Amino acid sequence: MSQLELTNVSRWYGNVVAVNDVTMAIGPGVTGLLGPNGAGKTTLLAMMSGFLAPSAGTVTLDGASVWRNIEVYRTLGLVPEREASFGYLTGRQFVVANAELHKLPSPGAAAERALEVVDLVEPASRAIGTYSKGMRQRVKLAAALVHEPSVLLLDEPFNGVDPRQRMHFMALLTRMGEDGRTVLFSSHILEEVEQIARQIEVVVAGRHAASGDFGAIRRLMTDRPNQYAVRSSDDRALAAALMRLPSVGGVGLQGRRGLEVQVTDFGAFALALPGLAKQEGITLREVTPTDESLESVFTYLVSS
Repeated sequence: MSQLELTNVSRWYGNVVAVNDVTMAIGPGVTGLLGPNGAGKTTLLAMMSGFLAPSAGTVTLDGASVWRNIEVYRTLGLVPEREASFGYLTGRQFVVANAELHKLPSPGAAAERALEVVDLVEPASRAIGTYSKGMRQRVKLAAALVHEPSVLLLDEPFNGVDPRQRMHFMALLTRMGEDGRTVLFSSHILEEVEQIARQIEVVVAGRHAASGDFGAIRRLMTDRPNQYAVRSSDDRALAAALMRLPSVGGVGLQGRRGLEVQVTDFGAFALALPGLAKQEGITLREVTPTDESLESVFTYLVSS
């Protein structure tokens, strides 16, 4: 079980600051790295994988610096967004070459295992230059997995992947996280992140904006009212009663969809609602937060 740690990490290019004083820890499980385009995600992944030196601060894997430390590649795998020009190699040759670089005792057998994991055994004898974008993503993943790393870093791994391949990718990353590996992937498709990673790290304009379970992050945003969808046996009567609660900022009738409730104090609302409904003789049928999705949390963080 491995852990990546960044401590006061910055990276600048001349007068341009790409990453500014970021501190975070990435442990076992699946973590999503989020941020708008140009936020610094790729720069962070490059420093975590040891391909780019921090201008300030430290990046360590299990306590050891990753910069100029080839030993970290025994336990670390990287799937970059950019593609190297190896179109003349077959998929199998490319993965075997990576196994040989890791000095594995049986490069061929290790390559076959990795190709099987990413469902690429059959087309592995074809040149990479003939592959679709999704197949090129899979062969890069096979190369990163060939030495069975305990830490896997992926930069936009779902780009160009068809729906069936995407589901396979998601299941694979989920399984790796459940097995205790440390998996960090960046993505601009929030729905994909939400399906496989409750833990998120958010960077905005090079700064670390938030860290943790995105539902918990949302509940800590006390400056923004929580939104709830509420349905009951008598929505109009419940709306009138809710407006008497100090923890409720507003109530809107949504016809058959029930009520839309703005809550200014999540804890007080959760405690008061059941008692209020019982007092009014109203049966609660649904109480659902509508802005605890990853998309809502991300939007709030980026716009704040």
